[in-house]
Amino acid sequence: MTQNMQPPIPSLVPETAPFTEDQRAWLNGFFAGLIALDGKGITPLSSDQGAALMSDAANAKSTEEDDGGAPWHDQTLPMADRMKLADDKPLRWKMMAAMAQQDCGQCGYDCKNYSGAIVSGKEERLNLCAPGGKETARMVKKLFEEMKSAPATATPAPAEAEPAAPLQIVQVPAGTSRDNPVTATILSRRLLNKQGSEKETWHVEFDLSASGLDYTAGDAFGLFPANDPALVEAIIKALGAPADFPIGDRTLRACLTDGVSLSPAPDMLFQLFSYISGGDRRKTARALSAGEDPHGDAATLDVLAAIEKFPGIRPDPEAFIEALDPLQPRLYSISSSPKAKPGVVSLTVDTVRYRIGSRDRLGVCSTMLAQRIEPGAALRVYVQKAHAFGLPKDLNTPVIMVGPGTGVAPFRAFLHERQATKAPGRNWLFFGHQRSNSDFFYEDELKAMKDAGVLTRLSLAWSRDTAEKFYVQDRMREVGRDLWSWLNDGAHFYVCGDAKRMAKDVERALVDIVAQHGGVSAAEAAAFVADLKKSGRYQQDVY
Repeated sequence: MTQNMQPPIPSLVPETAPFTEDQRAWLNGFFAGLIALDGKGITPLSSDQGAALMSDAANAKSTEEDDGGAPWHDQTLPMADRMKLADDKPLRWKMMAAMAQQDCGQCGYDCKNYSGAIVSGKEERLNLCAPGGKETARMVKKLFEEMKSAPATATPAPAEAEPAAPLQIVQVPAGTSRDNPVTATILSRRLLNKQGSEKETWHVEFDLSASGLDYTAGDAFGLFPANDPALVEAIIKALGAPADFPIGDRTLRACLTDGVSLSPAPDMLFQLFSYISGGDRRKTARALSAGEDPHGDAATLDVLAAIEKFPGIRPDPEAFIEALDPLQPRLYSISSSPKAKPGVVSLTVDTVRYRIGSRDRLGVCSTMLAQRIEPGAALRVYVQKAHAFGLPKDLNTPVIMVGPGTGVAPFRAFLHERQATKAPGRNWLFFGHQRSNSDFFYEDELKAMKDAGVLTRLSLAWSRDTAEKFYVQDRMREVGRDLWSWLNDGAHFYVCGDAKRMAKDVERALVDIVAQHGGVSAAEAAAFVADLKKSGRYQQDVY
């Protein structure tokens, strides 16, 4: 599915004007609607006209632009709490509050700009927030319906307006967007866990030499996966439909392979079932389509399980495919540096496998990388530029990195970058996992970097080596005095990993450390950490 491209808005507000990028973009659009365009270009504004229009536009936009600090922009807040915080805000901000608040970039935006694109009409796809799942999709759809049903404000057309001159459409460079991917080849993969581990984590490398792609340490890598062929065949069998049933210019099997998501079952599928069933099954399908859980199994229903829950129902294959969500690309933090290994990008991927009832469930992309494709295979890929996550420009700045498990990925990239650029700044890594003997990712590399002086300090935490679980935040508290000293020296602080537990526990530990060793109150310590975030010295890549 291709995204409609919008013509670029001409730049009317000088770069030196005292506005943020968002304000300047909005003002450019505002002025473009007021200024006559002719075949030769834009009619210039006088200084008095510009000042007057800026004042009017700023006054008109002030309410809409004021997000009050976006207090809902917290991944740990439940949806109900986020929506309550945005209750008195315009639809623009309610829509943002409905997003997952991870700014992960998987939708092609951050949360603020994805919601803004929907409200402005630039983005028609309402189901791109993969981390938000069904909950976000339902709320976004509800808000969108409210927006469509709101009374339209009539705007009189300007008298004798001349048609605007055609403006050049700017093409997004290949490989820099989910809507314009390129092809890259898998070079290699190797298992990072040793015998005795309960996990399965792979180091996967891709060849970018033929793709023209470039990236920066801290960016993410987007992959377009394919569904498990065994699951595809099981669904075709459950549907009782021919695998080569034509759907547009494709077959049913092709659509199920790489066109639609097979987990979780979307509301639209249950709505379809409600149309073609009767009695209690219709009631059940309607309840599931409304987000209810009549039998206590809604969270376990992927597409195959949904079909099996309603045996004997045989939807038209085309209607069935239309009821499913599109298969979304997956994003992974890049664990390599282009300065250390040009033309190659590496990922650190946890394989997702779990069992529900009598059937194994598989992470669609992680298990594809781990077992369903081999080195030499080509995949559609793109680079997702980081949203405020990257190394400091000053190579002398010390950095503190907290990345347990696969959260170590971007920090491996940072360390390789610092080594390649011979950055003199100190580097401190906190890494943790379950067991030191089997889950110490990149052990040889990290120890070699420590011996070489690139990695100044390496602090480790193992949660299953002793009877009492011990995590990275516990190790932070043990060395709190030194952490405080590094922060006083201007260190940047980074966190990567689980948003709802680890990242919040790490932040709480840092606040405690600042209070204890900085000799301030808890409130003052929290304000200090908040200031670190505002200044860009505390950055997170969480999911």
